[in-house]
Amino acid sequence: MNLITLRVYLAALVVFPLLVSMDALAGPPASTPALVEQGKAAYKIHCIACHGEKLDGNGVAGQYMNPKPRNLTADKFKAGSGAQEIFNTTSKGLPGTTMAAFGHVSEQDRWGIVHYILSLRKK
Repeated sequence: MNLITLRVYLAALVVFPLLVSMDALAGPPASTPALVEQGKAAYKIHCIACHGEKLDGNGVAGQYMNPKPRNLTADKFKAGSGAQEIFNTTSKGLPGTTMAAFGHVSEQDRWGIVHYILSLRKK
C-alpha cells in the first residue's frame, strides 16, 4: 500500500462515520400526506400479514405467532413510540420477539410506514 492510498484509506475511516452520524442527526423526515400514503402502500406489502389490515396484530400470519404481533394503534411499543424508535424497530427488528428486521425495505418506505402507523395511533 503506497502512502497516497494509505492517506485516502485513513481519511475514509475518519470521514465516513461522520457523514453517517450527521445523517442520523437530521432526524426523521416530516410527515406529509404523500409520505403517509407511501407508508400505507408499503405497509400493505411488508406488514399486513402479521399486523393485519387494521394494524391490530391480527394478520393472517400473526395469529400463529408467539408472541403475537403488536397492535400498532393501541399497544405500548416495546422499544419506544417516537418516530425514530419505531424506525429503528422496523429496520432492526426486536430480538426475542417475532418482529423481524426490515432493513432491506427502502429507507423512504420505512419512514412512510412509521408515519402511517403514527397517523393511526389512538391518542
